[in-house]
Amino acid sequence: MAVKQFKAESKKLLDMMIHSIYTNKEIFLRELISNASDALDKLYFRSLTDTSLRINKDDLHILITPDKKGRTLIISDNGIGMTKDELEQNLGTIAKSGSLDFKQNNQNENIDIIGQFGVGFYSAFMVASRVSVISRAVGSEEAFKWESSGADGYTITPAEKEEPGTEIILVIKDNTDDENYDNYLEEYSLAALVKKYSDYVRYPIQMYREKSRMKDKPADAPEDYKPEYETYTELETLNSMVPIWKKTKSEVTDEEYNEFYKNKFYDFTDPARVITSRTEGTATYNALLFIPSHAPYDYYTKEYEKGLSLYASGVLIMEKCGDLLSDYFSFVKGVVDSQDLSLNISREMLQQDNQLKLIKNSLEKKIKNELHAMLMNDREKYEEFWKNFGRQLKFGCYSDYGMHKDVLQDLLLFYSAKEKKLVTLDEYVEKMPEEQKCIYYAAGDDADRLAKLPTAELVLDKGYDLLLCSEDVDEFCLQIMNKYKDKEFKNINSGDLGLESEEEKKAAEEATTENKPLFDAMQAALGDKIKAVKVSTRLKDHPVCLSSDGPVSIEMEKVLRKQPGSEGVKSEKVLELNAKHPVFAVLKAAQQAGDTDKLNKYASILYNQALLIEGMPVDDPVAYAEAVCELMK
Repeated sequence: MAVKQFKAESKKLLDMMIHSIYTNKEIFLRELISNASDALDKLYFRSLTDTSLRINKDDLHILITPDKKGRTLIISDNGIGMTKDELEQNLGTIAKSGSLDFKQNNQNENIDIIGQFGVGFYSAFMVASRVSVISRAVGSEEAFKWESSGADGYTITPAEKEEPGTEIILVIKDNTDDENYDNYLEEYSLAALVKKYSDYVRYPIQMYREKSRMKDKPADAPEDYKPEYETYTELETLNSMVPIWKKTKSEVTDEEYNEFYKNKFYDFTDPARVITSRTEGTATYNALLFIPSHAPYDYYTKEYEKGLSLYASGVLIMEKCGDLLSDYFSFVKGVVDSQDLSLNISREMLQQDNQLKLIKNSLEKKIKNELHAMLMNDREKYEEFWKNFGRQLKFGCYSDYGMHKDVLQDLLLFYSAKEKKLVTLDEYVEKMPEEQKCIYYAAGDDADRLAKLPTAELVLDKGYDLLLCSEDVDEFCLQIMNKYKDKEFKNINSGDLGLESEEEKKAAEEATTENKPLFDAMQAALGDKIKAVKVSTRLKDHPVCLSSDGPVSIEMEKVLRKQPGSEGVKSEKVLELNAKHPVFAVLKAAQQAGDTDKLNKYASILYNQALLIEGMPVDDPVAYAEAVCELMK
């Protein structure tokens, strides 16, 4: 029997396909099942126009038959089958796809063929030492057998087959130190692989499975009779066929959605929200998404992996396709199924094409709209969601230089000092007095402490609200946003708050000039700890506070200095004094008396007090305590 050589660029190409293209060996079963599904599709499609074919779609199926003793695995279908020439063309030429030819020659939008590259079949050689294909084409009385042990070539010989269809027989390799090929002969392993990759193939995938049952108890059984068991085989359908995401929402109960979510994504609680999306046209896909009701334990760690399960025509392509989700929506779980995606030849990875981007953009709008609907219609539920994932939305506003702020800004919540609850930016602006020009916020690590800041008193006394930002990302988020509805964000401890009258500003400037010798002496005492000392316009009852001058605020310095490599980050601090407070008179008296030692101690104590008010550590706590005790004497 003459061995024919492969027509493609031969041994090297086949070797590459077997050892390089596919990253894990279990993929072979998915590929062979997909090919069988295509054969069934072709037969059914032909039956729609060929009246001589009387096909009952319910009879079409795929059968898996493992044989441990013979070390064979058979995948068979009763589909369209192949002639001798088709075996030669489709299997004798690597990367020749009969499915692709069929799709190109039948331009019908209802045809949904999975295999389009012609290399999936050869993945069988990853687990098999020899592969045989026995096929009989519909309408033919002849059957042929294609057989190969790999790159050395193949043979085609006449064969016997009672019914049309195709039977693929794999002789499974022996185990090695690295691979347990026996897994591909175990019923439970095969069933698990079908469930994982091919659960939603539209035809039944069946296997005879060995089961046991208790024998009937004999009528004359003695009192100490022990139950006896017998084994039997039963034909079992391994796949569910119809994906839950392809059913209309009216066909699925909330309980069914919840159970699917918990089983698919290994959660023990129901999702907070279920999102369904079906789109046809530019980007055709079905999606079923879930907003979890709690954050996974590793969500805010590097180990967490985002992504949606991606299916192509019901066949699992990727467990987690990160390209379908923006980072700020990385908490979303779910599945996307599309027949329009461009896959690479191994069908394991996506090519980065425009179709994927269209689906991602469509999903993003859907997720954003659903979250906003939750915010508007179920505030309690949204606030619970916010506790878990609000931080991620703030990071989304801040990342990529604020590119995504328009998508996310209406979903943000901050704690209101005036309302004593979480508010949206829109709610804050809606209640602003007409004369208020800015959105005021205080940034720190504790909302209660922020509400007691000296500068907070000034804002609240004006009748203005104050956002208390107690997460480390808050100020970065607001600074990158800069404005909301043309209202500028203002940190109450940075720059000009716009709350002072021109007269108050002028009086403060004059007082600063008048007391220049005092401020110069205090700045000399504090050195590079501060940039300047001046009379404050933002203090009412408190003697002192710190403000910052420049892009890095005091709170930003605290956050950034916790990051590796950011030890040198420093805000430019300004020590502000209340000229109307009794302490100011004491400072002036010490300066005018020429008591430099006392003035230096006072300057150090006031600076440390200002640090403590800001929630920052004192440089030398012992020296600070001793200075306070010295004053108490």
